[in-house]
Amino acid sequence: MNRAPVSQAVTPPASRPPSAEESGQMTHREIMEALSGLLLAMFVAMLSSTVVTNALPAIVTDLGGSQTGYTWVVVATLLTMTATTPLWGKLADLFSKKLLVQTALVVYSLGSLVAAFAPNMAVLIGARAFQGLGVGGLTALVQVVIATMVSPRERGRYSGYIGAVFALATVSGPLIGGLIVDSPLGWRGCFFVGLPIAALAFVVLQRTLHLPVVKRQVTIDYLGATLIMGGVSILLVWVSLAGQQFEWVSGTTALMVTAGILVIAASVYVEARVAKDPIIPLRLFRDRTTALATGASVMVGVAMFGATVYLSQYFQLARGMSPTEAGLMSIAMVGGLLVSSIVTGRIISNTGLWKRWLVGGMVLVIVGLALLGQIDEKTDLAVVGAYMVLVGLGLGATMQNLVLSVQNNTRIEDMGAASSVVAFFRSMGGSIGVSALGAVLATQVSTSVRDGLKTMGITPDAHASHSIPDLDSLPAPIRALYEASFGDAVGHLFLVSVPFAVAALVCVLFIKEVPLRTTNYDPAAAAATEEPAAR
Repeated sequence: MNRAPVSQAVTPPASRPPSAEESGQMTHREIMEALSGLLLAMFVAMLSSTVVTNALPAIVTDLGGSQTGYTWVVVATLLTMTATTPLWGKLADLFSKKLLVQTALVVYSLGSLVAAFAPNMAVLIGARAFQGLGVGGLTALVQVVIATMVSPRERGRYSGYIGAVFALATVSGPLIGGLIVDSPLGWRGCFFVGLPIAALAFVVLQRTLHLPVVKRQVTIDYLGATLIMGGVSILLVWVSLAGQQFEWVSGTTALMVTAGILVIAASVYVEARVAKDPIIPLRLFRDRTTALATGASVMVGVAMFGATVYLSQYFQLARGMSPTEAGLMSIAMVGGLLVSSIVTGRIISNTGLWKRWLVGGMVLVIVGLALLGQIDEKTDLAVVGAYMVLVGLGLGATMQNLVLSVQNNTRIEDMGAASSVVAFFRSMGGSIGVSALGAVLATQVSTSVRDGLKTMGITPDAHASHSIPDLDSLPAPIRALYEASFGDAVGHLFLVSVPFAVAALVCVLFIKEVPLRTTNYDPAAAAATEEPAAR
């Protein structure tokens, strides 16, 4: 007589879907309340990059930086965000997710304050690196928390909300940044703007986010995290400095490349053989979907971050726009991203099918990048905007859905690690893209400016050819030379990005589509639990 009640108390029958309470899921109202704080945190993370986009030319000019400095203001944040994303994801599998999100918000805020008062490029880059620690946490943890609250089938709808916030931050960031730069606050105000939002997110999460705390005896793989960050950093420093501080083919190049490869190899060995609880569990890559989605994420990161981060330079230095005007131009790409992310998220939630949207999105990204590769300083702005819309539509259908495809194939106990692995490799691709394409841009612009000045009979200054100029202070012929140089170089960057987008498409084509689960509840695991209980 005790058999049936025990069985029912342990797990719901496999013949019917479990309720929200039985599956450990929250009600829709509870999800939306908690989601409000998570989306504020996500907005802060995205704003940290976009708000300074149109301020970078003014920042670098004011602090006496170079094109390399411009690149590293972006790369520093991406690098620390990339290196720490898996660590945050692992911690999310072990400790209070709410406390971790709030900690990431505090770290971000401290980095923002230091950046706002930076007296030189070195301090600014260091502050941006510290800021990236918090951004890495917010980027990984928001995805992890949502995955904990919502089933894969329903996650498409909530991924659409994330895409909308991403789009809002991307639209408003450049606009807000441009307005602040053009105001009496100057570029330093860009680092204050996210602080009130971070404080609000902290308070809202404290009130609305209530998840069970998982406590286990574990060993955090700090050695693996350090080696991963060190290896990637060495290679990125090499890429950004080669061709300017030393030759591409030189003893310094050989030393840095060898050191970077050896450190990364050591990190793989530590993750595979030494670490008891690795930051990046290599067993996750035995799953075909995870392996291919990770490869696609790297390539998407290269194409997305690497190419689009320099659009602000194109509009300000090749087209003579103000920061505010450059911010308005970004609406074209982000408008496409906003529409695409919301629409595809809704459709995927209704149908459970996602691969067709990944494939279609990558095709649009490839076409958009190829068309943007044709622009120069004279291209009609309406045409440039239309090309940007295509890229935005493609990215909106791709970014969040790559994470969704991996989460759908992942056990709930590995959700934090798997989600952060995809975010990690996308960010790593972005770091590589920004650094490598920044080096290409710096080399091409400096060569073009140097040759143009020689043609004018002016002896070029080595530092000046690598610096970010104040166009308004230049004579008309030299200003036209800089505009033409930046226009041609930025167009070339988009062409360089196309092969990476094609590689991402190839990865997506080979992903096997598995219809999205309608619950986080695992019938097989429940049956295993029920059988001993029934006995």
